[in-house]
Amino acid sequence: MMKRVFEQALGIQKPWVISKVNFDVKNKRLDVHISFEPGTRFEYLSEDENIEGEFPVYDTKEKTWRHLNFFQHECYLHCRLPRVKPEDGKIRQIKPPWAGKSLGFTLLFEALLMQLCVEMPVNAVSRLTNVDDNKIWRMLAVYVEEARKDEDFSDVTQLGVDETSKRKHHDYVTLFVDLESHKTIFVTEGKDNTTIKDFVEDFEAHNGNSDDITDMSCDMSPAFIKGITENLPNAKITFDKFHLMKVINGALSNVRKAEAQENELLKGTKNIFDKNRENMTEKQLKHLQTKLELKGLRLKTVRAFHLRESFQEIYKAQTKNDFIQKLEKWYSWARRCRLEPMKEAAKTIKAHWDGVVQWYDSRINNGVLEGLNSLIQSAKSKARGFKTFKNFKIIIYLVTGDLDFTKVNKHYEALT
Repeated sequence: MMKRVFEQALGIQKPWVISKVNFDVKNKRLDVHISFEPGTRFEYLSEDENIEGEFPVYDTKEKTWRHLNFFQHECYLHCRLPRVKPEDGKIRQIKPPWAGKSLGFTLLFEALLMQLCVEMPVNAVSRLTNVDDNKIWRMLAVYVEEARKDEDFSDVTQLGVDETSKRKHHDYVTLFVDLESHKTIFVTEGKDNTTIKDFVEDFEAHNGNSDDITDMSCDMSPAFIKGITENLPNAKITFDKFHLMKVINGALSNVRKAEAQENELLKGTKNIFDKNRENMTEKQLKHLQTKLELKGLRLKTVRAFHLRESFQEIYKAQTKNDFIQKLEKWYSWARRCRLEPMKEAAKTIKAHWDGVVQWYDSRINNGVLEGLNSLIQSAKSKARGFKTFKNFKIIIYLVTGDLDFTKVNKHYEALT
């Protein structure tokens, strides 16, 4: 009766049968031993080897798999796994229906590990499940690789590209994001122009056509611009508002830092000038309006702040001509503002003028990529960084790749 209960609970079906069940209360462990009915012939199918048929058991080999816990007991399945010997004389091992994609786990246990790894760092999952973290990383690599095989990029036309680091200021990786489906479709090491070439090779291996890429959003990195120009001939580059604001915010910050060394009034104002007016607290806004924006003070930081506000207003233009006219007016003002950091920011924008104007046509918003990047940074923070590019890449695909793991393991969906 006990064996029959466990056969039903574990989904064990003929010709497989449970031969023995051992409870170890002291060590909180459950060991389930599985065998098969005598005289069973097992099917072996391999298209690569051109072998198909049912064969008698040649011999057996003992194997063990970690399974889902049975209440507080760690559960392990043990089986005399049959091996067969087809006509070519080579011995092949039969894979049982519960065996996972990686060595030593059942499919159900792998589905649990996958779901846990989406929500928490691998080292935390390792402690929770009492599984070596290296085994978990190997399993994750298998799942990501298998899931990516089924990716189809034939409809992708707009991409965002950006870099991030696996540790603070160390070892950069480049992400390519489908801006329509809001998912990372490729991750590669480095941030030079060859990353675009690497992307194109992978893209075309997944039914993508590089000639179909019409728009690319990126920062003003010469490497990215060179790589896109050389490898994606029909892609128009957009330098979106987010990346341009990073340049202007950096210039504003430099103006404030320099002036704060000479003017005590600017001490402790970073949190004010880092925000837009609508995001300031009532106290911050009052301090800005009643103490910092006084006409008699003529603070350089306030002038730089007004330049930033004026630049943001450009994106409210109703027509492309209006957008260009406002951009030209802003550039003229910034170039003559006598604030060197802001003048340099204006020069940067002028040097990338076509890509700045292209935004009006493409309306690409790299906020999608930044949202995904925040998920990556959160995972990186929880894990306190990643030692290897391989592991960092796995996590990026896991949390931002929207991969369909149900095609790899049908049990994954049941646990999500």
